[in-house]
Amino acid sequence: MYEAVDSRRAVRAFSDEPVSKEVLERVLTAAARAPSSGNLQPWHVYVVAGEPLAELKRRATARARAGDPGDEREYPMYPADLVSPYRDRAVAAAAQRYAALGIERDDPARPMKIAALNTDAFGAPVVLFCYLDRTMGPGQWGDAGMYLQTVMLLLRAEGLHSCPQVMWTMFRETVSRIVGPGDGLSLFCGVAVGFEKEGVPRLRTGRADMTETVSFIGM
Repeated sequence: MYEAVDSRRAVRAFSDEPVSKEVLERVLTAAARAPSSGNLQPWHVYVVAGEPLAELKRRATARARAGDPGDEREYPMYPADLVSPYRDRAVAAAAQRYAALGIERDDPARPMKIAALNTDAFGAPVVLFCYLDRTMGPGQWGDAGMYLQTVMLLLRAEGLHSCPQVMWTMFRETVSRIVGPGDGLSLFCGVAVGFEKEGVPRLRTGRADMTETVSFIGM
């Protein structure tokens, strides 16, 4: 388990090697054991691959390349006034992440290039779209996070990589046309899934020292 946690990272370059449905069924069956308050299990997952995913990528990428700002947000990606140290971490990680992909911070086309990479799911052959019922509250959103972390760790146990993508909420209407969720569901995020592409620099963003985020009391 420690190895799975240590090796899990958001991969942004996938090969076109297919992922078997059997493996995904095994992962998603096991991930259902993730905890949720009241055992609500509030997540609804749509697994998209093949031609439906290719069509979704084409539609979303066309929007991104046209400079489309995206659909009206159902929830903010970040707080409006992100303060230090959170803002510092986000800025540093973004600069490191996209420089590794050849997109420099002063590139005027940077936003469009980043959006286009994301809407292609970084080449991943499978994307999991996680929805929650709109009646759910913050507690259930936390439950969904624990569920998805469980999914991503199990994917590592299967030799697969992943990349969680809140970006898909920007094009949620395009996603909806492909997956057809119920009217009462809200898109939480997508998770790109696949095998890592060989020959691409492997980036691991840093983490705050434990002393910055953990306090021991009575120990």
